[in-house]
Amino acid sequence: MKKLALIVVVLGCFALSSCQDFLTESPKDQISTDQLLGSPDAASGLVNGLYRDGQGAGFYNSGGFGGADVMMGGYMSGFFDNEGKGERIQGQVAQDLQVDPEILNQFFDGWWSGHYDVIARANTAIKYIPDMNGFSEDERQRLLAEARFFRALNYFSLVKFFGDVPLITEPIEGLTNIEVARTGSDAVYSQIINDLNWAINEGNLGAQPFPMNNYRITQGAARTLLADVHLQMAGYPLQASEHYADAADAARSVIQAGQHALVEHGETVEESAYNKLRTSDVDPEFVYGIEYNPEIASNDNPRITIPGVIRPPGINYGRTLNAYRPIQEYIWAYDPDVDLRVQNKQLFHNSIEREGQTFEFGEWAPYLWFEEEAIFETGLGGRDIRVYRYAEVLLIAAEAIARSEGVTQEAITYLADVRDRAYWQTDRSAIVAELNGLSEQEFVEEVWKERLRELALNFKVWSDIQRTRQYPVTDEDNKGEIIFEDVIGHSNNWGQTYEEYHLLYPIPDDEIQTNPALEQNPGYN
Repeated sequence: MKKLALIVVVLGCFALSSCQDFLTESPKDQISTDQLLGSPDAASGLVNGLYRDGQGAGFYNSGGFGGADVMMGGYMSGFFDNEGKGERIQGQVAQDLQVDPEILNQFFDGWWSGHYDVIARANTAIKYIPDMNGFSEDERQRLLAEARFFRALNYFSLVKFFGDVPLITEPIEGLTNIEVARTGSDAVYSQIINDLNWAINEGNLGAQPFPMNNYRITQGAARTLLADVHLQMAGYPLQASEHYADAADAARSVIQAGQHALVEHGETVEESAYNKLRTSDVDPEFVYGIEYNPEIASNDNPRITIPGVIRPPGINYGRTLNAYRPIQEYIWAYDPDVDLRVQNKQLFHNSIEREGQTFEFGEWAPYLWFEEEAIFETGLGGRDIRVYRYAEVLLIAAEAIARSEGVTQEAITYLADVRDRAYWQTDRSAIVAELNGLSEQEFVEEVWKERLRELALNFKVWSDIQRTRQYPVTDEDNKGEIIFEDVIGHSNNWGQTYEEYHLLYPIPDDEIQTNPALEQNPGYN
């Protein structure tokens, strides 16, 4: 049933160490490995608990007014602002490109530790579940596949944002061998690919879309993550271009399976596909996400959809804050004459109507996370956060096919699918005609533009800058036009100039201090 992952959220709070030999009395806030995996139900609970955190507790949920961890990339790009940055400094220092390992130690250490906590639990499941009794073979393989998916997901996040990281694939169950050096990124990626291929080929994963599969990891989710991994490897810093073909194959396998589809528009703009995505957690575009249930663990994102100075009657949050505000330079990426996504109350909004009054924001705020019930009744968000959507699968396929096979009609079709939905009053034939005849580089840049627009609230902008080493430049006088310039030496929208070292985050200072085997990323010493 939906929200199954939340039933065992408490398991994620327990340490997974066996310390009986070290301590004369077992600590009452810990569970030993033997206890935790003492029954099939407990082992299943361990894997179910991985769904709660996804990529570490709080990585996607906005929580405090500093914004969610994943929003850091938007701030680094210079395209997003946080109204609360005077209280939580990470937004300000990111825009200023002053991401110091000591100043932001607590922030990055929570990120780093959260990811490794999930990896540790996945390692425990992967080691012990194969030898446990009480499972059917199908159930055992499924649980192992889910654990491998989450291990891969967390290592992918770490290696993208920090570069070389310690690769740990066994539970650390004592006080020996706890100082682990950084592993080369290529080896980390190899482990990620191995985990995902195992999950796909051996894992007995469901074929249906994520919501229709009881909100459990599916073939489509694993293949989509694999496609994203290969696309990243093909770009910087590895520049292993042979992985474009692998990315194309993985994305194509999701498309050809026929289980996923773009959400279609209804009869009115209020029933647009984007509003359907906002108000529903059950559709075939949903590939993988983080679940929320207001009765157990609520989603805080609704309260960051309204600026703090706007107080419409009946608001049920003591305070709201526009913590992921797209600045004008980002909004200029959309052509307001043809692109539905930039119209009010689609991806973003700039006003709200309440009790016959209209409250103008004077800025844009995310609308995709707006929940009227949460904001005006309960104060508790319940919508899920989508980490991967089918739109991204189509865009990965379009780029990867163009890079590995050329600008084929297949690649054009996938890009046109996404653009056609956004350009809702433009004839599809005109969209296709504009894409026909483009060179490989021209076509790929069109894909990059569509990723910037379509995935605005899926937190891809910084990953794309890292991967392509290209910075998108927009123009107030030519809205919808985007050119790409080398990011190194380019200034962001806050007047700060990027250097090579800015494209990786620093290793948290606490980790450097407690683990002598770690070395800091260049530029942060």
